Amino acid sequence: MAKTVESSYPGGELDLFALAVHWKAYVKAEIGKYLVGNVLEVGAGIGGTTVALNDGTARRWVCLEPDPAQAERLRTLLTQLHNPSATNIVVGCLTAFAERPFFDCILYMDVLEHIHNDRQQIEMAIKLARPGGHIVILSPAHQWLFGEFDRRIGHLRRYNKRTLRSLQPPDWIEKKMAYLDCVGVLLSLGNVWALRQALPTASQIALWDRVCVPISRIFDQVLWGSFGKSVLAVWQKKASGINCDHRP
Repeated sequence: MAKTVESSYPGGELDLFALAVHWKAYVKAEIGKYLVGNVLEVGAGIGGTTVALNDGTARRWVCLEPDPAQAERLRTLLTQLHNPSATNIVVGCLTAFAERPFFDCILYMDVLEHIHNDRQQIEMAIKLARPGGHIVILSPAHQWLFGEFDRRIGHLRRYNKRTLRSLQPPDWIEKKMAYLDCVGVLLSLGNVWALRQALPTASQIALWDRVCVPISRIFDQVLWGSFGKSVLAVWQKKASGINCDHRP
């Protein structure tokens, strides 16, 4: 195993967004079919996404977290919940793994926007993916929504379909590229232009999650994923028998 790299995380939003059960259920509905085999969750944090997505379907779930304090909280949480699936926690970054294809799915759930060299990160990830495997990325969308909240939690950028698609590895297949949470754009605009909050309150998160997200799930379908405050990409590594020119 290669040398690991540890770092601390400056954001304070993880506890708040761990309460966003409707949002996490929406994301799971969009990507659940890719969460099979050996799954690597990059930047697992305190485990909010892990608990929401890892329902025991995957053969093995590996949580990669560079912040030792966050990783310890994740370990405690999984112990308390008697995690039903084989789950491993690795403290460090992708260099912790030997460069060989082992994972069927590599997840970046609101993580890639924190990484300085995002292109290099993806280049490292593709070496760990099995033929036919997937890289799944969920990130905040639209640089014009970049505000105090993004700065406070360490975002370096927000993506759109074009900028995220520019990171797609050569010869990989685009399985999905869509914006999610169209209603959430209005809330984000309100914060950027008026409130300018560094962090939302628990009541604001509850309002967004319980009211806005269910509405977004309906209208995102109507809009065919053409508008939203988050952008989702799913790429598949070429395998024998897969037509690389096919783009759904």
